Amino acid sequence: MSAGDGTFTRGTAGAPVRPRFGYGTNGLTDLRLDDALGLLADLGYAGVGLTLDHMHLDPLAPDLAARTRRVARRLNGLGLTVTVETGARYVLDPRRKHGPSLLDPDPQRRADRVRLLVRAVQVAADLDAHAVHCFSGITPDGTDDATAWKRLSDALSPVLTAASGAGVPLAIEPEPGHLLATLADFHHLRQLLGDPEPLGLTLDIGHCQCLEPESPADCVRAAAPWLRHVQIEDMRRGVHEHLPFGDGEIDFPPVLRALAATGYQGLTVVELPRHSHAGPELASRSLDFLRHADRLAAAPAAPAAREAAPRGGTS
Repeated sequence: MSAGDGTFTRGTAGAPVRPRFGYGTNGLTDLRLDDALGLLADLGYAGVGLTLDHMHLDPLAPDLAARTRRVARRLNGLGLTVTVETGARYVLDPRRKHGPSLLDPDPQRRADRVRLLVRAVQVAADLDAHAVHCFSGITPDGTDDATAWKRLSDALSPVLTAASGAGVPLAIEPEPGHLLATLADFHHLRQLLGDPEPLGLTLDIGHCQCLEPESPADCVRAAAPWLRHVQIEDMRRGVHEHLPFGDGEIDFPPVLRALAATGYQGLTVVELPRHSHAGPELASRSLDFLRHADRLAAAPAAPAAREAAPRGGTS
């Protein structure tokens, strides 16, 4: 995390810090941004995962700096903290989901994604965000692994330079189906780049359930030194589908207990990008669920508490 002076500190375990919950604007795309922020503040969220997109702080429209200042004032007025997310589906290419990526065969198209990420870093600095999220993209057909990893590491270099100058960590997310899909892949990238200070990790709890060999709670513990951003939702093993809490298989109190023990102080953001049609209702239900799970996580372990723990599934 940024130390506030352009330097970064590795996360370390210490006295438990209770998670600070946020909600992603990619799950509130039917609301104007002002209305979405007001809703989250009224519900009691600590912050927001702000996806830069055409309906919410469009990163490609004119007067970005002025619009960003207005959003900063709104966030400050509501007492919300923020992380900047860059997973908008069609913000750069109206015909290709998440295109172009950092792995695109065309260097000019890769450069378009790099420019977007550098712009996101500046927006994050102007919003006093705790991190900028990104991901690698899917390996294009006909591209071997060595070439894909080189494209990724080369493309991220100017973004990391910008992040270092702005004092904002870059938090790359392991995404199922992408080149960088697992925690092991994150460490491979980290080693390729020489372990730069601004490079951190976005850990999606559902993705851990989906494909990591360890449990989500064990993933949190393993990722602790590099945690810069956390996303959370329910999910089932082997199925990459973001689900409302209770519709999947995750046992959440152990996850939140592990997260608290890391000393992580950023946001833990609900990630339900395919549920905007029910965004306000799900935002309310999600916070109630997470608060209950966190109370159980903070309580001394007892058989009755374990039986009452909220988790996915209906067995």
